Amino acid sequence: MASENFELTGDADKNGEAEVPRRGHERRLHRSLNMNHYANKKSAAESMLDVALLMANASQLKAVMQQGPSFTFYVPLIILISISLTLQILVGVLLIFIVKWNLNDQRNHYRLDILENVTTAFVFIIVVINVFITAFGVQQPSSSG
Repeated sequence: MASENFELTGDADKNGEAEVPRRGHERRLHRSLNMNHYANKKSAAESMLDVALLMANASQLKAVMQQGPSFTFYVPLIILISISLTLQILVGVLLIFIVKWNLNDQRNHYRLDILENVTTAFVFIIVVINVFITAFGVQQPSSSG
């Protein structure tokens, strides 16, 4: 790999080269994409979504605890929300490690691929768990008065 930058324009020359030199003003319009920068932005966006879901789950946990053990699905919801919160924290830590390593370094590719796959699997599990949390119906306690 001769360059750290790739152009994701779909253009390639007839010899199968991935990068095509740009000419004149066209060069300024099509900036090349730094894959490491792109991956870091993607991981940061995932982290922000993880924080939003973390806050929602914390709010749901509070609502379930306020309803108390008399609530029909008290124990299952406490368990599901706790698992979801734990996995979200784990995903956040994994994303920190993913951002830390340089994507352009070939030696990190295998490790980053494993971490990305594990993180994706955990995110899928978190989504499934949150579907069940929503299905069990966490309601805010009604204020009597």
